[in-house]
Amino acid sequence: MAHAHSDQPGGKYYIPHGSPWPVIGSIALFITVGGAAMWLNHANIGPMVMSAGLIIVATMFAGWFGTVINESEGHYYNGQVDKSFRMGMMWFIFSEVMFFAAFFGALFYARQLSVPWLGGEGVKIFTNLLLWKDYETAWPTNGPAAVGGDFEVIPAFGLPAINTAILLTSGVTITIAHHALRAGNRTVLNIFQAATFLLGFLFVYLQATEYMEAYHELNLTLSSGIYGSTFFMLTGFHGLHVTIGAIMLLVIWLRCLKGHFTPQQHFAFEAVAWYWHFVDVVWLGLFIFVYWL
Repeated sequence: MAHAHSDQPGGKYYIPHGSPWPVIGSIALFITVGGAAMWLNHANIGPMVMSAGLIIVATMFAGWFGTVINESEGHYYNGQVDKSFRMGMMWFIFSEVMFFAAFFGALFYARQLSVPWLGGEGVKIFTNLLLWKDYETAWPTNGPAAVGGDFEVIPAFGLPAINTAILLTSGVTITIAHHALRAGNRTVLNIFQAATFLLGFLFVYLQATEYMEAYHELNLTLSSGIYGSTFFMLTGFHGLHVTIGAIMLLVIWLRCLKGHFTPQQHFAFEAVAWYWHFVDVVWLGLFIFVYWL
């Protein structure tokens, strides 16, 4: 287990000085959401305002994390700070678990309850007769009266299976990198950490390719009934998480090249590894319940 140490007198808990980043972050989020709202309401300035907000958000992240990195490398943190970081990351990942649990719950409700009800299964026969007499229970579905139009599904054992292999491999490479860090082998650490974020970006590229094929060749879109909306909601948010995770892995790799982290003090590395393993597990659930079954 990697623990932080501190050069502070008496090993006191480090209290940071006043920081502008929380205020800047709040302003950035306000501009971003405001721009998104204007864009959705067809205001021409909306995309520009939203882009400006996202640029400020990125600047805030870079500046704030840069400050934390400098504090860590300056040995300001003691064991209690390290424990606080770990608890914070654990709760963050738990919140992400609940985030995806809600979406998996929506998929379960639509597939196991709503669709059978509309199809008249069990005691819901009157739902079928009164609302959609000709609707048949089927999955994937484009909704009653084919509201979503005809579409084709993406076969599980094509790009999705390849992406599954990529993410599972990346889970192995980051584990090897972690063991190399703990053993003090910087060469193996740098090689396998680079392999991990490259695999992550490859996953994102292949998913983008899959999306283009779905839209242009299979007519599978967000408007393709409940199947299309749940498919893109789940895979899209997961793709966003993979993108964020790959960027974090890249930052950690750059820090490794600069000589950051020691076998005893490397929580930032561990935190990103935890996040990446979480992303892997979520994808396995997606592959099974969205693509395969």
